[in-house]
Amino acid sequence: MVPETADTEEAARYPEYWEADVMLRDGATAHLRPISPQDRDALLAFHQSQSEDSIYLRFFSYKPTLSARELDRFTRVDHKDRVCFVLLLGEQIVGVGRYDRTEDPHDAEVAFMISDAHQGRGIGSILLEHLAAAARENGIDHFSAEVLPENRKMLRVFAEAGYELTRRFDDGVVVVGFDIDPTEKSLAVMAAREHRAEARSVADLVTPSSIAVVGASRDPGHAGHALVEHLLASGFAGRLSGVGPTPFEREGMTHATSIGEVPQRVDLALIAVPVDRVADVVDQCGAAGVRAVVVVTGGYAEAGAEGRARQTELVRRARSHGMRLVGPASLGLYRTDPECRFNASVLPTTPRQGPLGLFSQSGAIGMMLNAAALRHNVGVSTYLSAGNRADVSGNDMMQYWEDDTATRACGLYLQSVGNPRKFSRIARRLSLTKPVIVAKSEVTGLRLPPGHTGRTTQAPPGALDAMFRQAGVIRADTSEHLMDVAGILAAQPLPAGPRTALVSNALALGQLMEDRCTQLGLETAVTQASVPTAEGGARALEALGAAVGRSLGAEGVDAAVVTLMPIPGTVPQQVAETVGRAGREHDKPVVVAFTGSTEPGAASVLHHAEDGLDVPCFDSPGAALRALAKVVDYTRWRAQDQGRFAEPQGIDAEAAETFVETVLPRVPGDGLLELDADRTRTLLATYGIGLLPSARFTDPADAPAAAERLGYPVALKTTDPNLRHRLDLGGVQLNIQDGEQLRAAISTMHRALAPFGSFDLEVQSMAPTGQAVVVRAIEDPLIGPVVSFGMAGDAVNLLEDWAHRVPPLTDMDVRRMVREPKASRKLFGHQGVPAADVDRLEDLVARVALLKDRHPEIARVELNPVLVSSGSLTVLGASVGIGNPRQRTDSARRAMRS
Repeated sequence: MVPETADTEEAARYPEYWEADVMLRDGATAHLRPISPQDRDALLAFHQSQSEDSIYLRFFSYKPTLSARELDRFTRVDHKDRVCFVLLLGEQIVGVGRYDRTEDPHDAEVAFMISDAHQGRGIGSILLEHLAAAARENGIDHFSAEVLPENRKMLRVFAEAGYELTRRFDDGVVVVGFDIDPTEKSLAVMAAREHRAEARSVADLVTPSSIAVVGASRDPGHAGHALVEHLLASGFAGRLSGVGPTPFEREGMTHATSIGEVPQRVDLALIAVPVDRVADVVDQCGAAGVRAVVVVTGGYAEAGAEGRARQTELVRRARSHGMRLVGPASLGLYRTDPECRFNASVLPTTPRQGPLGLFSQSGAIGMMLNAAALRHNVGVSTYLSAGNRADVSGNDMMQYWEDDTATRACGLYLQSVGNPRKFSRIARRLSLTKPVIVAKSEVTGLRLPPGHTGRTTQAPPGALDAMFRQAGVIRADTSEHLMDVAGILAAQPLPAGPRTALVSNALALGQLMEDRCTQLGLETAVTQASVPTAEGGARALEALGAAVGRSLGAEGVDAAVVTLMPIPGTVPQQVAETVGRAGREHDKPVVVAFTGSTEPGAASVLHHAEDGLDVPCFDSPGAALRALAKVVDYTRWRAQDQGRFAEPQGIDAEAAETFVETVLPRVPGDGLLELDADRTRTLLATYGIGLLPSARFTDPADAPAAAERLGYPVALKTTDPNLRHRLDLGGVQLNIQDGEQLRAAISTMHRALAPFGSFDLEVQSMAPTGQAVVVRAIEDPLIGPVVSFGMAGDAVNLLEDWAHRVPPLTDMDVRRMVREPKASRKLFGHQGVPAADVDRLEDLVARVALLKDRHPEIARVELNPVLVSSGSLTVLGASVGIGNPRQRTDSARRAMRS
């Protein structure tokens, strides 16, 4: 934030929203912000600390210091034609990046200087991303730079940014130039750098070699006592220190009165002190070089406005020291890998080692999720409770799990979604190799849980779930359901398809399972409902194993669900082992449902045998089939063609950007500027979207001339947005052939609409008949751009028969979106009507998605109706609202969630 001592004019110009916390290549955090005149002393100190070589490479000559005039020029910028960012660790500047607009209004020259002591941490790349984002906002689309040939590090920054570079050698320097509009390659480079940095920061968090418990206490009821006891009980092999004013010594733990007195460097500090001491302890941890802190203490955002302010300040302090922060109000974290096992949480019991990564938010949900894992006997690799999720989030954990060989499946319980666009991007990439299961309530995104800050969604119902499906995320309703699905994913191979063998020792159970399979989208491949198990004992187990083996070995079987009434003379463990062996022999997934069993621990658990034959067990066939159906849906998603990001022909994004810039000054504050018909037509045309000509009139005497210009026949419509499509209410009359019919139609329409009010009318060229559809796009404060598609009409609106997607969209995203609404079958030759030209429709949806993705200022677009026939597509109506763009939760610059 610009310092309070700045003059009023500077404060008014200062773009505070450009400030960002960022993550460096090594996982440490830093703060980036625009420069201000109050940075003179810090900039001078930064310059004077640099080597002679570094200064020479930046200025092409050696300047041991900066003059007062130079300091004034460098620190006073207009944030438009001249922009400068500084990167800070605490109060120390460690990097400077700037641009100056050249004589060409669309070009700017960039320059960087990185601290000698912080080379190799990715600072240049981060500064370039933020400069490019600021430049695009200011109408600049090209960067150039003059670099000495020996400045290989800076040349590498440009070369590795993902832009298409031009180079020329001119008078002893290399002149580099490149367009800064995001490309698929540059966005991929940015995402890869972000992934490596965030994965590294979490890896440091979950692999500590030394841990300190600040607030270690002898009091058994104190969180600091529980943390010490659980760390010792878990067999943590690293160095453990207890920090507090009162000595608390245990075997395997040293004691210190402050974090600064701990003899060795501390990787992870667990903070369990009163809320009024936490901020000071965080500063002490930062000064001592601690890499990450876990704040168990509560009393922050969940405590109202004052608590939210404390939480914001806590995050600021942690990041200023380059530390990650888990919490506040966190349960802690644990890891089960024998090479670095520890329980740094207040949870007294943790699950066994296994392949499931877990993440939760608030403490109560965390306890519930941990208990569910224990009940289901699902093995866990790592678990983190984010508490209020002020810093470390589920997105961070997914970045880490993607590279973690110990994690095969990922489970998250989300009460809120801080950055859905980023979540979708990471989850989509992660889901291609590891399943992601998310439990969320129906109101996730609609309201924030206590202690969480962020934005809520105003998107259409179902948009957030659609985003999950688009990313391949497996949606679970509860923690129990999450563990049901995780039990299959953690223990069994993925099914090749939906063809399911049903094995039972009761005919009625077999019939029930067949019905449930149909409901869940599973195909019944084989049904064996008369397995001879009545005599019990070993012979019954042998018969069961043979039946399961035959079913799995049959042609076209991908998985087996075994549902059994109790077998005399056996225990559930024997049954699970028998079924598990058959599954292992055929390398296909199997699950067991013990219907009617009263054996303790028989149902809803993962049977873990010594020989590794883990088998998911359930207490009902319905739960087993429901969980398996989720896994099958995931394998379908993973096997399908993900498509490619392609730009339709005839798009002029620059013209759209110029248009938006001209109308933005007329936007009324936080409201929307509704474009008139001419401006709407102009904007849509930049993306190759044509609008059927129309002419509005107030005086009926002007209507015939307007119709003559368009050419008969014409349609007559009201301009009211709710009635202009309502033929049944008199808001539309079609196929008007001449002026006499037009005058009569105007009179009839005025009478029909009189009960609703008085409206202007318009005439429009007649379009070929076809199926009517609607394409909508909005800028949601939580999700960002959301595109929706549906068939036009009241029934569709009332039944919410829409498909939603979050751009950017691949060609296959668009294809599936158009086919998703139930009523979309009308497009493919329904009831004798010829099939519509769906290729044209998909092209239109792709153009709208690209328009909305690239231009957040376009707050709302609606094309309604769009008529699609077998040989044509016509946009009859369109409305566009322009708004001051909200800062998207995921953009072409790396920034940590604030």
